[in-house]
Amino acid sequence: MTDIPFGFALPGGQPNPNDPQWAAMMAQLQQILSSSQSDGTVNWDLAKQVATGLARESDRSLTAAERTEAVDALRLADVWLDLVTSLPSGVSHAVGWSQLEWIDATIPTWKRLCDPLAERVVGAMSKMLPEEAAAQLGPMTGMLAGIGGMMFGGQVGQGIGQLSGEVLTSSDIGLPLGAAGTAALLPANLAKFSEGLEQPVDQVRLYVALREAAHARLFGHVTWVRAHVLDAVDAYARGITVDPDTIERAVREIDPSDPESMQQALTGGMFTPEDTPAQQAALARLETALALIEGWVSHVVDQVAAERLPGAAALTETFRRRRAEGGPAEQTFATLVGLELRPRRLRDAATVWSALLEHRGAEGRDAVWAHPDLVPTSSDLDDPVAFATRDDSGTDFDISELE
Repeated sequence: MTDIPFGFALPGGQPNPNDPQWAAMMAQLQQILSSSQSDGTVNWDLAKQVATGLARESDRSLTAAERTEAVDALRLADVWLDLVTSLPSGVSHAVGWSQLEWIDATIPTWKRLCDPLAERVVGAMSKMLPEEAAAQLGPMTGMLAGIGGMMFGGQVGQGIGQLSGEVLTSSDIGLPLGAAGTAALLPANLAKFSEGLEQPVDQVRLYVALREAAHARLFGHVTWVRAHVLDAVDAYARGITVDPDTIERAVREIDPSDPESMQQALTGGMFTPEDTPAQQAALARLETALALIEGWVSHVVDQVAAERLPGAAALTETFRRRRAEGGPAEQTFATLVGLELRPRRLRDAATVWSALLEHRGAEGRDAVWAHPDLVPTSSDLDDPVAFATRDDSGTDFDISELE
C-alpha cells in the first residue's frame, strides 16, 4: 500500500479505476471540486459561500430609514471635511450596507489581497508528493491544487464572514476594500457597536461617517496610495515561505466525506506562514503605510469632530484603540491568513500630520501626499517636528499635483 495525502491509500500501489473503493473516493473528490468553480488559485465561489453562510447567522435586512440615515451622515461628513482639508471629496456614491452587501462589494479586493498567499500555499501542496507517488497518480496530481484552492477558499471565507459582523464601513480595516468613489456604512453593525459607548447613536454614526469620507478622499485623490497599500500586501504575501510538512500533516487528517475534519484543519493554523526577512521588511513597509493613512484620517476627523461632536474626545480614543488592537474577527483573520492589518504607530503618524499642519498649513500638509517619496518614513515618525520643518519635503509640489 502506498500512502498519499488526504488519508487515502492506493490498492496495489497504484490507482485502479475499476476498484469500487477507488471509484467511490474519486466520486467524493469530484463532488467536492465541482461544488463550486474556482476562480484562479482560490476557490472564490466557496469562499463567498462560507462567508455569506456565517454572515446570515447575524445579518438582517436594513430598513429604509437606516439606509437614509447612513447616506445623510456620509454627505454631511463630507461637507464638514471641506473645512479642514484641501483634498476634494472622494465620495461619488454614499450607501448603507448589510453584512451580505459588504461581502458582495469587497470580494474583488479580497481576491487581490489573498491570491498571492494562496499561490504559495497551493503550490506547496502540489509539490509535496514524493516523486514515486506523483508518477503513480499521473494527472491526478492536479487535483491537489484544486483541493488546495478549495481549502484556502473555505479558510478565507471564514475570515471574511467573521469580519462582516464587525466592520462599520468599507475602509474600516484601513484598506480600500470597496469600489473607488463608494463610501458605505453598515448600520446594523454600527447599532451593536454603539450600545456600549454611552454616546448618542447619531453622534457615533457621524464620527464613523467622517472616517469613511476621509478615507474616500485619500484613496480617491491620492492616486498612488491605493496601489501602494495593495502592492505592499502583495509583497508581504510573496515573501512568505510555507512549510510543506505542516500542510501535509493537516491534509492527512482531512476526510472528504466528513466536513468536520476540514473545519478542524482550517481552524488549526494550517496555513500559518513562517516569517522571513523579506516578509518582515514588506510588513514593516505595510505597517508604516497603514499608520500614515490612519494617522491622517484620525487627524483631520478629530479637527472636525472636536468642533461639532460633544463626545469627540471619547470617540477618538475608542477608535484609536480599536484600530491599534484589532477586533476579534480581525485577529481571527490574522491567524488564518497570517496577515495583521494594524497601524502600530498610529499615534506617531497622527503627530506628524499635526506638526505638518502647524508648520505648513492644511494645504502644505496635504501636499506631502503628492508623491510617495515625500511622505514620512518609519524613521521620520521618530521626530515629527524635524520632518515637518525640513526644507526638502514638499517644497516642489502643490495640492494640484494630486489630481
